[in-house]
Amino acid sequence: MSAETAAAQQDADTASARVWDLPVRICHWSFVVLLPVMWWTAENSEMRWHMRAGSLLLALVIFRILWGFVGSSTARFASFVKGPGAVITYLRSIRNEHGKVLGHNAAGGWSVVALLLVLGTQASLGLFAGDPFDGATGPLNDLVGVTTAGQLTDWHETLFNVILALVGLHIAAIAFYLMGLGDNLIRPMISGRRSAAELPSAMAPVPAWRALACAVVAAGVALWVYNGAPGL
Repeated sequence: MSAETAAAQQDADTASARVWDLPVRICHWSFVVLLPVMWWTAENSEMRWHMRAGSLLLALVIFRILWGFVGSSTARFASFVKGPGAVITYLRSIRNEHGKVLGHNAAGGWSVVALLLVLGTQASLGLFAGDPFDGATGPLNDLVGVTTAGQLTDWHETLFNVILALVGLHIAAIAFYLMGLGDNLIRPMISGRRSAAELPSAMAPVPAWRALACAVVAAGVALWVYNGAPGL
């Protein structure tokens, strides 16, 4: 191999390709920050801040769901939500021929769906939870009876343990990929890029106005709910 060819090969190996857009990364790291904030505020009876954090969580979940339909190629559910056959095939081949994929793999895609579902459910339960006699209630608490609110509060507290289990599984998977397969999944979620030589293609972006439109809708819904859903 000539020096020119070797240099060209080295350039190709070190060139990077876009994998994650900015909205996906903002959502991801916001979830990472919000979960301990919500736990701390609940444990220390900072319920006003707890409800604010919960409303922000709701807005992020709504945004991420919308972005999953109109966002960049790797953000869309259609790109990573696969059938059981694809998941089984991927899990069987992971040890023998681990090939890096653009975006979420077939198994990781369902992890994303599960997290969004439980986070959205948790935020929704919190809207109705609380005890009016204690003065700490969600913004929609008055739409349900005291007994129902008490049940929803119990579910709200229990579901947090499910969230912790899913987060633990997520962290374990990241550690397995890093130490067992030599695949660093954290760095691309920070920079949005990874070596182009590792990927079959690159992320297909979309116009920024789509992210703005999704953010306006998500923030509007969350603010409306936070204010008690006037007109409902």
